[in-house]
Amino acid sequence: MRTTSVLLATVACLLAMAGTAAAHPQPGGMSFGLYSGWFTLEDQKLRDLASAANQPQAAHGAAAADCVNGMAGEFPCKDVDLLGNLSLAEIGGGEIGNDIWGWTDPETGREYALMGKTNDTAFVDVTDGANPRFLGMLPTQAEGRRMFWRDIKVYRNHAFIVSEHIGHNMQVFDLERLRTASTEPRTFTADAIYTIGGSGNTHNLDINEATGYAYLVGTSTCNGGLHMVKISNPTKPKFEGCFSADGYTHDTQCERYGGPDRRFIGHEICFASNEDTVTIVDVTNKSKPTMLSRTGYPTAAYTHQGWLTEDGKWFVFDDELDELSGSAPEAKQTTYTMNVESLTSPGEVRASPNNTTSTDHNLYIHDGHVFESNYTSGLRIFDEDSVPSGDLDEVAYLDLYPENDNTGFEGGTWSNYGHLRDGKIVVSSIDRGLFVLEFER
Repeated sequence: MRTTSVLLATVACLLAMAGTAAAHPQPGGMSFGLYSGWFTLEDQKLRDLASAANQPQAAHGAAAADCVNGMAGEFPCKDVDLLGNLSLAEIGGGEIGNDIWGWTDPETGREYALMGKTNDTAFVDVTDGANPRFLGMLPTQAEGRRMFWRDIKVYRNHAFIVSEHIGHNMQVFDLERLRTASTEPRTFTADAIYTIGGSGNTHNLDINEATGYAYLVGTSTCNGGLHMVKISNPTKPKFEGCFSADGYTHDTQCERYGGPDRRFIGHEICFASNEDTVTIVDVTNKSKPTMLSRTGYPTAAYTHQGWLTEDGKWFVFDDELDELSGSAPEAKQTTYTMNVESLTSPGEVRASPNNTTSTDHNLYIHDGHVFESNYTSGLRIFDEDSVPSGDLDEVAYLDLYPENDNTGFEGGTWSNYGHLRDGKIVVSSIDRGLFVLEFER
């Protein structure tokens, strides 16, 4: 269902090549994904996740179900089928589930989901979506009470895994080892560890596969900004530089630019979600990255994460705390769009409220659609063609938390990965484990 888009006046500050003081309040010595300036709401996130961790876990996942008359088994749906589900217990345990990514073996064609949990990263063969198979796990690199979420990306058949856990650093795992996985799940070890520095924790990372660079964000280095690592040799990562001028970065998408702003064709550009702005940075020269623009908006509570449309004209992003703080238009789950045809002078930020009240989280754009994981309202799918209108057209969904659509973090979906065959999408759930879905395009 589409709702009327809300046009927001843009608060933009365009910076020249000269350095500038950090624009955001800075986190303290350790980051928790939400810095201390948002203490009350951060505290709610930690309370909600702790509550979810203390709930009884199902021994087995839900049964497969087609979406019929608005329901796939117990889950409300529209044009998305449930192929398979493994509970947290079935993929090695852990208090809660979090990030997810995927890998297709270029030699065998088999497809794998890589899912983060508080205690480890689980490897699951999802080639047959109706029969996902848990192969084993890579335990957290640092033991102790602070077993927070982890984030995962893939480059050259290697998984790169970071965590908020103090002392975790970045694990590198050769995914080709999964080819010889036996019928019994096994415990793996990392092939390499990259020492980040500082307290060794990282909120997230992005990898530019075109250039062979990883961008770690939310570390206790680089003022919380972009920590740039050369990974062309995956098991020998090498620090290359920092971007720290705009403070803490929560998430980023970095790419070799091929969009409409011809001044920057071939440059390496990062689109960073920096807590209260979208900040665009030219990182072609790793020793001298340049901020091209930073754009705020009146309803900003926590600029969280976003992705470029496939034509490079629009940046679509979410604000993780606008629903909780009361700034979201119409008190609805809201997705934001911003024209970035000019990297130095982006257009107005526009808000598109949806028809649920949940908090939004991670979104990705591919195959003509926006795939957005929104905690208690599940996976929501929007038509990419509707982005320029500022009024996103929801075309499909599967709600993996049928209990409610509350704001907050009590359960539901954390993230999704859809670069798989036959419309398969793997989705991670805080409380229900790993789902394999099929979008009826």
